[in-house]
Amino acid sequence: MKAAVCEKYGAPEVVQIKEIDQPKPKDDEVLIKVLASTVTSGDWRVRSLTVPAGFGLIMRLVFGITKPRQAILGSELAGVIESIGSEVTEFKVGEHVFAFSDTAMGCHAEYKCMPQNGLVIVKPANLSDDEAAALSFGGTTALDFLRRAKLQAGEKILVNGASGSVGTALVQLAKHFSVNVTAVCSGANADLLRSIGADRVIDYTQEDFTKNGETYDVIIDTVGTAPYSRCKESLADSGRLLLVLAGLSDMLGASLVSLFSRKKVIAGPVGIRVEDLRFLAELAAAGKFKPVIDKRFAFEQIVEAYRHVDSGRKRGNLILTFSHNG
Repeated sequence: MKAAVCEKYGAPEVVQIKEIDQPKPKDDEVLIKVLASTVTSGDWRVRSLTVPAGFGLIMRLVFGITKPRQAILGSELAGVIESIGSEVTEFKVGEHVFAFSDTAMGCHAEYKCMPQNGLVIVKPANLSDDEAAALSFGGTTALDFLRRAKLQAGEKILVNGASGSVGTALVQLAKHFSVNVTAVCSGANADLLRSIGADRVIDYTQEDFTKNGETYDVIIDTVGTAPYSRCKESLADSGRLLLVLAGLSDMLGASLVSLFSRKKVIAGPVGIRVEDLRFLAELAAAGKFKPVIDKRFAFEQIVEAYRHVDSGRKRGNLILTFSHNG
């Protein structure tokens, strides 16, 4: 089978399409023929070792000292079950599914094995493979942070960096939970954010949200440009700052904020649950959540796809499509 292999850290060109052996499912696994995957900011960070301040060594310890320990990146897929192990009872051959491998990755390949009790869900019939492939990364990150924020209906939240995969998921899910959403993005993305539910859009090139006198119950920073020191005056008295992207010093200092005020800083790894995938699938099936898709690339164009992610101009999700021609 074909797989995109990343055998060293570096620029997009370090990723190469190679022929490797097709995996065989273990007794409790399913083999998925991949029809669509994504290239996310997470893939970019692993490939390029571009990480928040203080996490360089930790990143190498987790993902590989001198090169990626898992050479096949990619954490999201949608596809059809090609075969199943002898103990599999939850799925059958021919079922269309979507899956999330999280930090185990391995989805940038024509076939991927997943445990039947892992993060694998039957695809809603009304979703395309592209849409289903893009449900997990942004959606689960958004759900976990919103859950930790303990959102209350009617609260005001601000999403800084609202046009990416996580940001567009946050806007839609926050609106589903009946809160007022302000989205911060470039002016070019303003119409997109309004179309998915943002009550107000701030063009960060024209207005600094930390200096406009507005306060919010929750501020969510997805891009690492709104640390507590910058936006504390924009938080309500009992406001919560959610740092989806945070440096080590921000994370270590998070617990100190609540010692000196009623405000809180929430950061740290995302907790992934299969229930979250089911919830996202149900919302998507009902038309209440729709992954934003920026561009589609053929799998063989994965280097070009990475270049687009590296540019910082990705809106929502970037899709890889698989043809399985030979």
